[in-house]
Amino acid sequence: MTGYNQYYIKFMILVIPAIFTLAAAGKSIDDYVKALELSGRDPIAFTLAKLDSFDLLIFDDALHDAADPFDFYQKLIADPEFIRKAGYIFIEVFSIDKQQYLDAYLQSVPEDSTVLAPVFQNDYSGEGWNMQTYLDLMRTVYRINRDLAPESQLKVIAVCNPFYWACIHSAEDLENARKSLAGRDYFMYTMIRQTLGNFDHGKKGIFLTNTRHAYKGIRNGKGELYWNTGTFFYQWHPGKTYSIRFHNVSLYITSSVPDDSITQRTTAGMERMRYTWVRMDEGRWDRAFRAYGNRPVAMPLTGTPFGRAPYIGNHMLDAAAGQTMADAYDAVIFLAPIEELHQTAKFDFIYTPEFRQDLERRYRIRYTPEQISAMLAKANVRSLQELFTTELIRQPRRIHPLSGAVPPLE
Repeated sequence: MTGYNQYYIKFMILVIPAIFTLAAAGKSIDDYVKALELSGRDPIAFTLAKLDSFDLLIFDDALHDAADPFDFYQKLIADPEFIRKAGYIFIEVFSIDKQQYLDAYLQSVPEDSTVLAPVFQNDYSGEGWNMQTYLDLMRTVYRINRDLAPESQLKVIAVCNPFYWACIHSAEDLENARKSLAGRDYFMYTMIRQTLGNFDHGKKGIFLTNTRHAYKGIRNGKGELYWNTGTFFYQWHPGKTYSIRFHNVSLYITSSVPDDSITQRTTAGMERMRYTWVRMDEGRWDRAFRAYGNRPVAMPLTGTPFGRAPYIGNHMLDAAAGQTMADAYDAVIFLAPIEELHQTAKFDFIYTPEFRQDLERRYRIRYTPEQISAMLAKANVRSLQELFTTELIRQPRRIHPLSGAVPPLE
């Protein structure tokens, strides 16, 4: 076979299918773009309109350290229409035993954000919650409330189970404490429902959470619901809640990890699965948003091509076949292309000398001596306190690193 023929065959095998794939991909987004033109709305206007029909809007930030959703939240809650319609902001990551500090901060004169230190120091991960987005949200609420009458002021409500690090003294204590989080979704559901008066008093609010708690009705292979906060509301209080996901990279789980191969366990449990990050609907959503001009837009999922996209996410290994993104959420909000989305800045004011000492105690409970030695060697430091000085520092906002984990659109 001549070199020319070999080249021609390779061209036919590799290039021609790619051309047809690109052409098909281009055609496949026509319905998506038409749906955006027909039903897409400005995200703030869309959200405010939904508060006319629903009492609780559930937001999935897609990534806890994503910054752009919090830019949206701050703009939303500052809108006079939001202040008139909804008085409550429910926060997943704040535990209920720290509510007094949230209230004290919002009532402080002059403003004193150091009052919030206990809120951020006692997260269930044990690391300290040092995300600037949450601090900025609280500061925005403070600024808004300063100009409102007491009866009109926004209320920030912590809804997470308490996690008492002061009572955890061993790895066994930690494992038992993590088991106590099994009912976390029902706990948060109950806290929100009771605060809103069981939906009988006209109270409205927003719940700021993450993927595992925002699903409205994903089922497993046996047809049974995966119960979480959003599902409790959707199933038991139909018509009262509306679930919205912010567009970002999406978790794609490829397999589970055998228990005997797990060397380090976390509360979130991500070590129990093998996963990667992908674009939604094989990139069709991103291409459609780009064709729409990459303008911020809110898009309903029910009855649209976006909603008919196959479900991917936390439960995909055992999810019932045929489920779609409309089974998981009611709408999606696009703020910017994935490549332009940001990771939050980080603050360091909570890492006082006293807290650093307790962090060392927590590390020695969470990790084996061998794991700690490996951490120190990797960071080229000699002690945990030196490690904290190196790593627990103020960091700027930046383009989110996971934006580079997904393949380019072309």
